[in-house]
Amino acid sequence: MAQTYKQIQKQIEQLQKQADALRDSEVKGVVDRIKVAIAHYGLTAAHLGLDSVSSKGARKKAPRSSSQFSDGAGNVWSGRGPRPRWLRDALAAGRSIDEFRAGPSTKSKLASAIDSLEAVKPAAKAKKAKRAPSKVTYSDDAGNSWTGRGPKPRWLKAQLDSGKTLQDFAK
Repeated sequence: MAQTYKQIQKQIEQLQKQADALRDSEVKGVVDRIKVAIAHYGLTAAHLGLDSVSSKGARKKAPRSSSQFSDGAGNVWSGRGPRPRWLRDALAAGRSIDEFRAGPSTKSKLASAIDSLEAVKPAAKAKKAKRAPSKVTYSDDAGNSWTGRGPKPRWLKAQLDSGKTLQDFAK
């Protein structure tokens, strides 16, 4: 015969009471073993991370200012990304990056890295080498031209589709 909803709810209540009683007895046994271990090893609340300052609070870093460098005239730079023009101009004029450092006087890892890069940089920036000019230029009588680099232009594709060869346009 099937049980009613009320009977099943009553069984659930009884089982929950049994589970709570078992849990309480297990917790009591665990707490007793912990107390014995604390007494045996002489552990303190600080050893267990239970002192007044939580371990999470101790790990938090002080909030940093969003700007690492400032010129006092409203120009700021976070220290990330390329240097802004105002800072590059000031450094080129002979000023030191330390003059613009905002906040505490201790150097951050980023600032130390920037300073070490400055020491390694050559005095003048070397310009990128330009690509050598193309030796062959393809052009037609209408004034269209192509250097042979990059995708073929539409005018050249149309001429090639009509039966001409690339050599017909070489100059």
